[in-house]
Amino acid sequence: MPLMLKILLAVQVISALAIIVLVLLQQGKGADMGSAFGSGSSGSLFGATGAANFLSRATKWAAVVFFASTAGLAYVSHKGTSGPAVDSGVMQSFPADRSVPQAPGSVPAAPGASSVPGASSVPGAAPAPAAKPDASVPAAPAAPAAGESKPAETPAAPAK
Repeated sequence: MPLMLKILLAVQVISALAIIVLVLLQQGKGADMGSAFGSGSSGSLFGATGAANFLSRATKWAAVVFFASTAGLAYVSHKGTSGPAVDSGVMQSFPADRSVPQAPGSVPAAPGASSVPGASSVPGAAPAPAAKPDASVPAAPAAPAAGESKPAETPAAPAK
């Protein structure tokens, strides 16, 4: 870890702790930590209103130091990288296979093939021909059209 990164990290931690302490010491409307340390009394080190002004100013400057160190940490940590930020991330080492999962028992499609029947992966190409029905499988009887009645089945004559 470079020296500048260590220094900025130490400054950020110290400023964060200073903000926490300074906010807790400030006097609020109710009972707070500030009154426990005597900051509410008029005989304190800064006087009756001096402590409030000092604590609010110190809190402001601690926040400025905190945000400056945060910006410095962001700059120093990303200064060495080259290229877009998309190249570095948690998915960087993940394989780039983006194929669509197939249902169990189905035949996977060829790479680049469309999952839409009759669609072609090449623009302007003719659609693939429709598959011919298998002759070994008997076709289902056609349903009667609307308004037609189903013809009566005649029993086959017994063979003599």
